[in-house]
Amino acid sequence: MAGTDSSQEIVFRPSPAIILCEPQLGENIGTTARAMANFGLWDLRLVNPRDGWPNERAIAAASRANHVIARVRVFATVEEAIADLTLVYATTARRRDLQKPVLGPDVAAQRLVGHIEGGRGAGLLFGRERWGLYNEEVALSDAIVTLPVEAAFASLNIAQAVLVLAYEWRRQSDLGAALPFTDTLAEPASKAELIGLFNHLEETLDRTGFFTAPDKRPTVVNNLRAMLSRGNFSAQEVRTLRGVISSIDRKHERPDPRRTPRKE
Repeated sequence: MAGTDSSQEIVFRPSPAIILCEPQLGENIGTTARAMANFGLWDLRLVNPRDGWPNERAIAAASRANHVIARVRVFATVEEAIADLTLVYATTARRRDLQKPVLGPDVAAQRLVGHIEGGRGAGLLFGRERWGLYNEEVALSDAIVTLPVEAAFASLNIAQAVLVLAYEWRRQSDLGAALPFTDTLAEPASKAELIGLFNHLEETLDRTGFFTAPDKRPTVVNNLRAMLSRGNFSAQEVRTLRGVISSIDRKHERPDPRRTPRKE
C-alpha cells in the first residue's frame, strides 16, 4: 500500500520497544523497522545480531524508515535489552512449559497501551528466525503473546509478527481511529437532480420503444428509480449519466421526413 506523505513530520510518541533476539538476516531487521514506522513505533533493540550492526541490507530493506534505523540499539543479552522496561511480553507460536499468562494480540495491545500511558516502559520480545525464543528468555517476560494462526503452519516472519502487533497497539491507542485521510466522496446529488435523471431516462426509453408492454411501465419505472437511488450519485455523476442518455437518445432519433432525399 503505497502513499507515504513526506510532508508529514514524524512524531516520537511513547510506544513499545521492539526487541529482536539474535536476528540472523539484515533484511528481517530492515523490514521490521519499516513495519514499526508504519504504525508509529521507533524503539528497535537488537540482541547480538549475527551480522553485526550497522547492516547495509537492513538499511536497504527498511525502505526509508531512517528514523527507526538511526535509533537502533544493540545489546549483548536479553537481560540488558529489557533492563529499563517494567512490562515485557514474549511472542511465540509454540506452547511453553512455563507458568505464564497467554494473551492474544488485542488484549496484549490494550495492556501495553495502559502501561505506557502510565509513563512506564514496555516491550515486545521476538525470537530468532529459525527457532524463536529459548525458554529462559520467555521466562524473563511477564506474559506470552501468540496470534490466532493456523496450528499446522504457525510460524510467521519476524517483520510480519511485528506488523500485526504494531497494528494492534496503534488500534488500541488513542491514535487508532485517526486514519491518514477521510473519504473523498463528493456530496450526494440532490433529489431534484435525481428526479431530473429519472425523467430524462424515462422519456428516452419511451421514445426508443423500450416499454413494449404499457401496463408494466409503472412497475419497470419504479424498479429503475429504486436501482438508481441506491447509487448514491454525486451531482457530477448525474450529469455524466444524463450525457450518456442523451448520446443514446441521439442514436435513436428518427430522421425528419422533410429532410429525406427524394428518389430520382
